[in-house]
Amino acid sequence: MPYELIAILMFSTMMLMLLTGQRVFGAIGFVAVIAALFLWGDRGGYDIGFSAAIKLMRWYPLLTLPMFIFMGYVLSESKIADDLYKMFHVWMGGLRGGLAIGTIGLMVLISAMNGLSVAGMAIGATIALPELLKRNYDKLMVTGVIQAGSSLGILVPPSVVLVLYAMIARQPVGQLWLAGAIPGLMMATMFIIYIAIRCRLNPDLGPALSAEERDVGWPEKLRLLRAGLLPVVIFAVMMVPFVNGWTSLVESSAIGAIAAFLAAVLKGRMTRAVFETSVRQTLAITCMFMWIILAALAFGAVFDGLGAVKAIENLFTEQWGLNPWVILILMQLSFLVMGTFLDDTAMLVIVAPLYVPLVGALGFDLVWYGVLYTITCQIAYMTPPFGYNLFLMRAMAPPEITIRDIYRSIIPFVGVMVLALAVVMVFPQIALWLPDYVYGK
Repeated sequence: MPYELIAILMFSTMMLMLLTGQRVFGAIGFVAVIAALFLWGDRGGYDIGFSAAIKLMRWYPLLTLPMFIFMGYVLSESKIADDLYKMFHVWMGGLRGGLAIGTIGLMVLISAMNGLSVAGMAIGATIALPELLKRNYDKLMVTGVIQAGSSLGILVPPSVVLVLYAMIARQPVGQLWLAGAIPGLMMATMFIIYIAIRCRLNPDLGPALSAEERDVGWPEKLRLLRAGLLPVVIFAVMMVPFVNGWTSLVESSAIGAIAAFLAAVLKGRMTRAVFETSVRQTLAITCMFMWIILAALAFGAVFDGLGAVKAIENLFTEQWGLNPWVILILMQLSFLVMGTFLDDTAMLVIVAPLYVPLVGALGFDLVWYGVLYTITCQIAYMTPPFGYNLFLMRAMAPPEITIRDIYRSIIPFVGVMVLALAVVMVFPQIALWLPDYVYGK
């Protein structure tokens, strides 16, 4: 049987298993192992899975994963994240759309604490959404704000998704995080500019708070500022030594986890329930990602052995004569299609064995492509009819916000994200300048 046909059969079998509701790592790992056994027999098939497991266990930066997840859950479960919103509420409520702008700021900081979009969505829907609706903000505006802001969690460091990409693409985690920082902040700024302009043109979308609500006195304002900026201080304590080369990435992640734990203890919020929930969630998510990475490595090893990547490259470039940029754009469009029924990790591990080597063969920077992939995943998360974030919002939103409202709310924000993607594609240095500067010192 031709190797190209084997590759197609592997992909189609994997997609069929996913459509039946099988777990992502189970479907990918099963196809990889069965294909290896048929192609290379008992000895070769077992060796591929075993070598993937050893490679995973030896990958030192993987230790950052539980550290950052633990840090995020400690800060969210101990309600330190709630102080952030109170700070934005008092300091920015006087602007038209100020609370919506503050919500984007909240989401950026939550992303910097947790690295998962689900955490941002949960906090935004439970803390920000009721407050915004109570103050007569337009429901389409606020629903879109929370969905768009929560999507920043997979781009702003410490992004857990970029850790997964780093392992599969064999790229440095630190470079990928630094590469995602400026595009993530740029996208957040673009969201804020859009909100400010819309609320300036139509004040009913985001009315300013009354003077009575904002007038809490300077002592209270300063207290809220100190409390709200605590996560920023924790993030700075963690990242500044790493950026300056004083600590490794793993050491910085340990500093962040310890700093978050001590902050919760000093504020009297580290209860047994908070600690137990944080540890349980950390173990659950870490194990999930490890199984996914293991399955992806095994699948990729089979693909490398088949030479399928070289065959696909020849098909695109020699037989069809496609320009490398056309191929890159087609890859991004395929992520948008897959995003209608898969989450970001599933999308990555399904196509990474094919896309990542192909991107390198076409002459593109794999760190830059990791940022493009992440932004495209953010867009796919919010694209109807089955965007991942759409259903998360539907599950958390009050009854007066319908699924039609949720679909309509994301249209302008998806437009902003597509613009951001185009800017990063045209100007790669937006993503590459910071890692080049830090690692070039």
